[in-house]
Amino acid sequence: MSPSVIVKSAPHDLVIEAARSAVIVVDMQNDFGSPGGFFDLGGVDISGIEAVVPRIADVLLAARQAGMKIVYLKMGFRPDLSDAGAPDSPNWLKHAQLKAIGEEVTAPDGRPSRVLIRDTWNTDIVPALVPQESDAVVYKSRFSGFYGTDLDRILKSHSISTLIFTGCTTSICVESTIRDAMYRDYTCLLLADCAAEPIGDGLSRSNHEASLLAVQALLGWVSNSGELLDALVLAESQDRSASHAMRMS
Repeated sequence: MSPSVIVKSAPHDLVIEAARSAVIVVDMQNDFGSPGGFFDLGGVDISGIEAVVPRIADVLLAARQAGMKIVYLKMGFRPDLSDAGAPDSPNWLKHAQLKAIGEEVTAPDGRPSRVLIRDTWNTDIVPALVPQESDAVVYKSRFSGFYGTDLDRILKSHSISTLIFTGCTTSICVESTIRDAMYRDYTCLLLADCAAEPIGDGLSRSNHEASLLAVQALLGWVSNSGELLDALVLAESQDRSASHAMRMS
């Protein structure tokens, strides 16, 4: 792979190095993207989240082939809820609007599970995006993937400078993590068609669109999966051509 890749994006094209880039998969877990999960049980329409799964899968396949690091973020609390905040804290109360954190439920396969609790069916990544052994998986207890986690250390240990964002929800956990990443001087690229947002969906303007504008204006860059995949294919083709020319010389 060529050392740099040019991705068509807004507000202008972005040059990234595959070896120093990571794809961040935000909260693509059963609680948010599967029937019987936290969102679904709380009456939230998950169809938009389900719809981005195939595109994220395509991005992950191409990113792995290009040598990019893959990092999964998962919203999940300890079984004793010691990291969820007090029952009157905003973190607890805002989640409780849909369903109680830690509530016992039955997974679709019949296993006992608990809402938003680590190492249960609820916080497992959706089946089509299951992490591979070389990927990093980071649990978080707040919207941002950097708050109280090892994410920054993991990225720095791999010399990562560019983060490519996918996942849900666009205006909350995705944007919160992008903001914290920007404050830490990471270059952030949000793939608009690989992010989902149920808030405002179907209205004249959704939170998804508002977040795209915020990222494009001041927090990073916005593109889509097709542009990234085209850039990676072009870079691979150029790399093969250069290798062939060297062998022929």
